[in-house]
Amino acid sequence: MDWETQPEIIRQAHDYALQGWDLAREWLLSPAAWSQFALLVVAYLVALVVSRKLKPVLRQLLTPPEGQDHAIARARRFLLLLVPLLLPLLAYGFTGMGENITRSVFGSGEVIAFGKRVFLFLAVRILVHRIIQDPFLKAVGKYILVPVAAIYAVGLLGALTTWLEGTVVPLGNMSFSVLWLIKAVVTGGVIFWLGRWSNDQSASFIEQQKEMRPATRQLAVKAAEIAIFGAAFLILMNILGISLTSLAVLGGAIGVGLGFGLQKIAANFISGVILLLEGQATVGDYVELDNGEAGTIVKTTARAMILETFDGRWIVVPNEDFITTRVVNYSDQGSANRYEAPFSVSYNTDINRVPDIIEKAVSKLDFVLQEPDKPDCELRAFADSGVEFAVEFWVNGIDDGKNRFTPQVLFAIWNALKEHDIEIPFPQRVVHHKGLPPGS
Repeated sequence: MDWETQPEIIRQAHDYALQGWDLAREWLLSPAAWSQFALLVVAYLVALVVSRKLKPVLRQLLTPPEGQDHAIARARRFLLLLVPLLLPLLAYGFTGMGENITRSVFGSGEVIAFGKRVFLFLAVRILVHRIIQDPFLKAVGKYILVPVAAIYAVGLLGALTTWLEGTVVPLGNMSFSVLWLIKAVVTGGVIFWLGRWSNDQSASFIEQQKEMRPATRQLAVKAAEIAIFGAAFLILMNILGISLTSLAVLGGAIGVGLGFGLQKIAANFISGVILLLEGQATVGDYVELDNGEAGTIVKTTARAMILETFDGRWIVVPNEDFITTRVVNYSDQGSANRYEAPFSVSYNTDINRVPDIIEKAVSKLDFVLQEPDKPDCELRAFADSGVEFAVEFWVNGIDDGKNRFTPQVLFAIWNALKEHDIEIPFPQRVVHHKGLPPGS
């Protein structure tokens, strides 16, 4: 076959195949190569024996007692996950020592260096397939780390890197190599994954600090999030070799555009920071908006607060509304609140007896507080059908939707009135008939 007439990629593959055949034939006929191969086998067998002895000991040392969840216990569990790497890493280390011996004796060590790279590839493969559980990291390892380790094992990583670096992608007045693009994507993904993980850990730690006010905890969580991802962005720019000075002009132009186009988002973000600083409303508070909607704050974000109503609906309220409109906050993490239950009695009742009867009945309910005030029954009006009263009572919490405490109070009122033979009136109308008109 005339290889000169074949496409360039075919000729390159043919040249690499010839080089590989020459190298393999040289290894097969070389005593140094056979010595290195023997050292590879010995290194693997020694690593196998040592790993079988060490694995039970390491598992016993690294397994924390049941129920422990402090930092040291979590670190021990993490190291326990890495035990499957013991065999390939020991083989890699013993092979490295054998490589030093063969290079000092024979002046070469290509065979044993190849074996060392193979052991490293096996370690990477075990890491990706058996240890990493996070979906993002597993995808990065499966599609990038394992192929790169395989290419490195066969000794072609240098040639591939040179080719990728020489392949330039033009983009307007700028240009970048394919290698730089791959590096940017992988590095950026890993760094921001680490940022997300660090943010989750810091948020969990801050939420456990119960001595801090809820609003202070929320502010600390947001500040840590901004700091972590800001640092991740600066680290990524430094790794990629992008000067922050060159981004200043572009950032200024984008900032002007965002200032006009995203005024509401900026206002909501600043309003959220103000709310966190002042602590006027935070997670767990029951609030009523100016438009009459009410609910418990279950989540705060940079743009809005999420309220959950008593019937399970979620209301997304922009942070700006909490600053520019009237908001009634009924609670501050479990404070006492006052409610009232209206009722009426017949005009035939001795109304002087009613307050004492109702106050005693309501005071017997276990959720009704005696401080700051005991239940107070008040005369409200002389209505068309009966005498109207209302009993005021204090409870520790929110009577959300008037379905939590008020119905039980009304039941107590009903039973007390029935027990004392006090009639609860219903609407009545009196019709006067003056007779038929004359001539009918």
